[in-house]
Amino acid sequence: MTKHPQFWAYAALGSVCFFWGTTYLAIRMALETWPPMLLVATRFILSGGILLAGCLAVRAKLPRGRELWLTALNGVVILGIGNGALVLAETWVPSGLAALIITVSPFWLVGLNAVLPPRERLHAPTLFGMLVGLGGAALLVGPGAWQGGSAGAAMLQGVAVLQLGCLAWTLGSLLQKRQASDVNPIVAGAVQQLAAGVAFVPVALLFPGEIHWSARGVGALLYLVTFGSIVGYSSYVVALQRLPVALVSLYNYVNPVVAVILGWLFYREQFGVREALAMAVIFFGVALVKKMEARRS
Repeated sequence: MTKHPQFWAYAALGSVCFFWGTTYLAIRMALETWPPMLLVATRFILSGGILLAGCLAVRAKLPRGRELWLTALNGVVILGIGNGALVLAETWVPSGLAALIITVSPFWLVGLNAVLPPRERLHAPTLFGMLVGLGGAALLVGPGAWQGGSAGAAMLQGVAVLQLGCLAWTLGSLLQKRQASDVNPIVAGAVQQLAAGVAFVPVALLFPGEIHWSARGVGALLYLVTFGSIVGYSSYVVALQRLPVALVSLYNYVNPVVAVILGWLFYREQFGVREALAMAVIFFGVALVKKMEARRS
């Protein structure tokens, strides 16, 4: 099996599907010890520093000048704001629910492509798919959001922050994709992670919170550094380079399933008939949008 020319590419995709799905649970566990912004800063300083040290050890080419600053800025937007929003949102909403809400992020991609030059017009089939997916999201979060009280307010806050994170992740990814570069993507990723971590140090100092030391919280942080950032991101780069984009995008569907299962196993997060139906509707809407966009391309 290992002799198959694409074996390691498919193995990398499997790694992304699994490990990125587990990071939602790991973030919830890490938050038992770390304040949200300190968790973001510490995670990406460690992962970016380790990756960059490895790149320097093998004398890989580093971005310089304007390219370095743009790569670092994209890292702050994608990983700092994008992932930071997820971490903050998980203080209000369960990890599995957060993963399902993030599934609608392709809608932000379509919307930004319609706004940023060269603009791509939105067509009726794409809009229909977006409405279907958003209907599933409403079914998922609606009952909790409108129940009132602190629980309803927390749900609304979590959903709003997650959408801000999706917007930042998508915008940064688009800008990074349009940036001309001959630097290895893993090197660029190392710079992005370190820049995001350093940029969030002042934020962590501004919102310090309290550290409640526990072996599980520290272990969760180390898991995020190792398997969420170093292994997960490197695997994503390999898969994206060697496999069709449509195939790689399958991780968008697998990650929430993994997150929901783990959230139920470890925290008994609610997942019943309504949540399952909402997940199916969201997946169907996202699939419609991707199919319509692929057909247009």
